[in-house]
Amino acid sequence: MVYAVFALSSFARSIYQILVHFEEAPLAYLLSGFAAAVYIVATLSLARAGRTAWFVSLVAVGIELLGVIAIGLWTVLDPQLFADDTVWSRFGAGYGYIPLVLPVIGMAWLLVHRPVDARESVPGDGPDRAPVQPQP
Repeated sequence: MVYAVFALSSFARSIYQILVHFEEAPLAYLLSGFAAAVYIVATLSLARAGRTAWFVSLVAVGIELLGVIAIGLWTVLDPQLFADDTVWSRFGAGYGYIPLVLPVIGMAWLLVHRPVDARESVPGDGPDRAPVQPQP
C-alpha cells in the first residue's frame, strides 16, 4: 500500500513539475519523473504473484535503493545542481526519510518471500518419498 501511495503522489507531483515548472529545475523534475516510474513498476510488480513479478520487483526496489542513495548523496555534496527537491533529495528528507527506509524493507521482504523454483526439491517430494498406494 505504501508503494501505491508513493507511486501516485510522486507521479502526480512530477507531472505537475514537468508541465508547469520544467525550466526552473529540469534535472530535479526529470529525476522525480524517473522515481515515479520506479515506484509505479514496483507497485504493479509487488501486487502480482510469480517468479517474473518477484524478479521485476527485486530490480525495481534495487533501482529505488540505488537511486535514493545516489541522488541523496549527490544533493548533499552538490546541492547547486538541484534548484528544487526530488523525492530522493537528501535521502528522502522531505518525505520523512521514507524513500530511504522503504526499499530496505522492500528488499528484505522480497528476499524472505522468494518464490520456490519448481526445479528445486520439495521435502517429501523426491525419490525417497514413500510410494502412494493405489486406492481400491
